[in-house]
Amino acid sequence: MKKLMIAYDPLYSHPLPDGHRFPMLKYELIPEQLLYQGIIRPEDLFRPSPCPEEVVLLTHTRSYLDKLLHQQLSAREQRVIGFPQSEALTRRELVITQGTIDCCRYALTNGVSLNVAGGTHHAFADHGEGFCLLNDFAVAANYLLHTGAVSRILIVDLDVHQGNGTANIFANEPRVFTFSMHGRHNYPVHKELSNLDIPLEEGLEDEGYLSLLHGHLPGLLDRLNPELVFFLSGVDILATDQFGKLQVSPAGCRKRDEFVFSQLHARGIPCVVAMGGGYSKDIRIIVEAHCTTFRVAREIYID
Repeated sequence: MKKLMIAYDPLYSHPLPDGHRFPMLKYELIPEQLLYQGIIRPEDLFRPSPCPEEVVLLTHTRSYLDKLLHQQLSAREQRVIGFPQSEALTRRELVITQGTIDCCRYALTNGVSLNVAGGTHHAFADHGEGFCLLNDFAVAANYLLHTGAVSRILIVDLDVHQGNGTANIFANEPRVFTFSMHGRHNYPVHKELSNLDIPLEEGLEDEGYLSLLHGHLPGLLDRLNPELVFFLSGVDILATDQFGKLQVSPAGCRKRDEFVFSQLHARGIPCVVAMGGGYSKDIRIIVEAHCTTFRVAREIYID
């Protein structure tokens, strides 16, 4: 019987200074809610080990990784990332990254696998930005290419913020196609060039958002015929999000997930999912929207 294998470790919920704007608590609440609602069973969760240095170095530079391992980031570098450095924070990033790699193995067998965290798409090869230290999708994709597990990868980034680090890392890698739908006037101010960027205007509602997704994703899948898709399912597209600037409803966010999963499942394309961002003031909205992604994945791939 297929299982909905989910990467999770309690250290995903890392302590932050009081008043910090990043909703770290969601990483504790998401698995609790999934278990409470019966969407998953305890045996669906697995705890990754830290990603080995040699695997990280397929993507990130030695000098940057050493800064993370030895807490040598400057004050400015920490401000750009948004987190105070610590040994525990670096270990968290290494575990999350390995979780995404492990999800690839499960997805290739079961069709889908999800990481409770991850989607750290603002991390570049030589530095971090925007709450992202290591780029887990990039590390996992480069690992798959390096080992020969797959040779055609599509990254579907539907976080409201452009995956600038991911776009930059794969700018000269033809085996990885980067597709990003993001706020035109949202962070980051300087956008990199994905293989396909769809800038979204402020105030975009369900119909317009879904129409753009429907108009681009099926054609990409048919043309590229990827062997694996990474799906960044950020819930910062919601109208309640403090930073998203869109007007997508929870129902529209669910329809987004249903469409992506259905398109991939119909074509037999394995899918690895990471949660990405979500900054609604009410953390219950964030958690419920993320849990809906897991619920839809189970309905389409497992039930």
